[in-house]
Amino acid sequence: MLKKRVTMQDVAAEARLFSRRALTAMLVVSLLFCVLIVNMYHLQVKSYQVYQTRSEGNRIKVVPLAPNRGMITDRNGILLAENRPVFSLELVPEQVENMTETLAELAQLIEIPDELQQSFLRDVRQQRRFNSIALKEQLNDEEVAIISVNLHRFPGVTVEARLSRHYPFGNLFTHALGYIGRINTNDLKRLEESDQLANYAATRDIGKIGLERYYETELHGTMGYQEVEVNNRGRLIRVLRSVPAQSGKNIQLNLDVGLQLTAQQLLEGKRGAIVAMDPRDGAVMAFYSNPSYDPNLFVHGISSTNYNALLNSPDRPLINRVTQGVYPPASTIKPHLALLGLETNTITPSTRIWDPGFFQLPGVEHRYRDWKRWGHGWVDVYSAIIESCDTFFYDMGVKLGIDRISDYMNRLGFGEKTGIDILEESNTNMPSRGWKRARHNQPWYHGDTVAVSIGQGYWTSTPIQLMTTTAALLNNGMLPIPHMAKTLTNDAGTEQVSTELQPTVNVVNPRNWQVIRDAMEQTVSTQKGTAFNAFRGASYSSGGKTGTAQLVKIAQDAKYDANALDERLRDNAMYVGYAPAVDPTIIVAVTVENIGGGGSTAAPIARQLMDYYFSAGVNSNE
Repeated sequence: MLKKRVTMQDVAAEARLFSRRALTAMLVVSLLFCVLIVNMYHLQVKSYQVYQTRSEGNRIKVVPLAPNRGMITDRNGILLAENRPVFSLELVPEQVENMTETLAELAQLIEIPDELQQSFLRDVRQQRRFNSIALKEQLNDEEVAIISVNLHRFPGVTVEARLSRHYPFGNLFTHALGYIGRINTNDLKRLEESDQLANYAATRDIGKIGLERYYETELHGTMGYQEVEVNNRGRLIRVLRSVPAQSGKNIQLNLDVGLQLTAQQLLEGKRGAIVAMDPRDGAVMAFYSNPSYDPNLFVHGISSTNYNALLNSPDRPLINRVTQGVYPPASTIKPHLALLGLETNTITPSTRIWDPGFFQLPGVEHRYRDWKRWGHGWVDVYSAIIESCDTFFYDMGVKLGIDRISDYMNRLGFGEKTGIDILEESNTNMPSRGWKRARHNQPWYHGDTVAVSIGQGYWTSTPIQLMTTTAALLNNGMLPIPHMAKTLTNDAGTEQVSTELQPTVNVVNPRNWQVIRDAMEQTVSTQKGTAFNAFRGASYSSGGKTGTAQLVKIAQDAKYDANALDERLRDNAMYVGYAPAVDPTIIVAVTVENIGGGGSTAAPIARQLMDYYFSAGVNSNE
């Protein structure tokens, strides 16, 4: 029988093993404890500010405060753009569980057209979900009451009271003031590029066109904010700190309501533009384009029906004819060309030519007709302007050549934007050899110069440009920069808008200025003058120049017959004039489309506007 082996214990070895294991365990525990200490240090000390902010964010919110938009008044303090309180139905998408169902239920309570719902859903996709977005604005009292009593059923839905832009004169100042509208993706991009986006955190609208856009920075103001304490449901408990918003600047304009109303009445039923300015400093006193439209339609989002009606109208009410209407200047530029002829000694005040009623280029059979088919007889520079003799200017224009004409007229301001304080200003064309080659890949012909010599052909201008360049003739070459704004005012004080004039052409003989002005005055005051009948019996002296812009070519031996042409192909009537004749305080440009007769149509309109100006005592320096 085998005996069981007896194992001897090595106490010392076991003690060493235990010590090693205990030490290893202690090191692991110590290491883990160090990791814990480091992590606690990171959380409690190094990242204290971050986690405190996160913690506070669950309790404290920063609410941006929108500034009140600056108001706009006319020269006499009459409000043209104001802020009115309105109620709007708004939703925070983040807090609405089922947007489609919520919209359907709200539509059962108050009228919310499908088009408005679709527009809202597009806004939801484009904007941040935690922002409050307006579903329907301008709620009436009944709608406010209905929604208010049902708010408990709709988490994330509120009725908010806000200030909204309103234009009390409707379509009277639309093309001057412009309008504001909801901020869209293009606006956001523009604000981001100009580093202004943060200032619009609480703003929903922005200037879209006109003065509202040009002076957007001044009108908008500076955003404020509130730090508020909220509970776990996001409800306000108390306001911890508040920094008030700074209202935008109020703008006083040079525009006069009375002059503007007169201009509107004079253009009733016609397509055209009237603009009046003080030639001494460029202060624009009347600025009206017809037809117009109500800018209030755009403030809260215009319906597609209304917008398409404006967009597709053959009368083009969306076009600002004062600055975007591009027309041949016609005979209104004859004083400008006469000045160039005198300055280059191409003509003198005593130069006379015989006008048989037409002009021919040497070796060319084609006859360029004068508007008076039987001619004016012997004509000098005075009678050529007074009676608007085409033949005199055909002859002088060819002698001058397009190079001198183009260069001189560019310096006077043609072919350039005027710099008026709105952005909607079209480019115009002062043609040249290089322009025609680049545009049409053709050389310049003498026949082109003949057409340009009476403001036709490739030469185009806008009413505002024609007025300012004519003002340069009255200011001995100093060009006014037209501006509708007069002052910008806030709590810090009042800022005047610059009224500096810019030099244009240098005149060798200062008497040439007076020759031109004398001829323009006689256009109005002498019986043969094309504007004589329009200003007969006026209580003030004045000067001016009529123009009739031809839109289609008439065969050489044919006679112009307006009744035989489509209404929109008929001649435009134009007039630019000023008063008094000496030291004028007002200059007016009138364009009436497709009605013909600058002396019979446009000049009488300018006369009536000037009559009001002097009878009402309007003065831009008051």
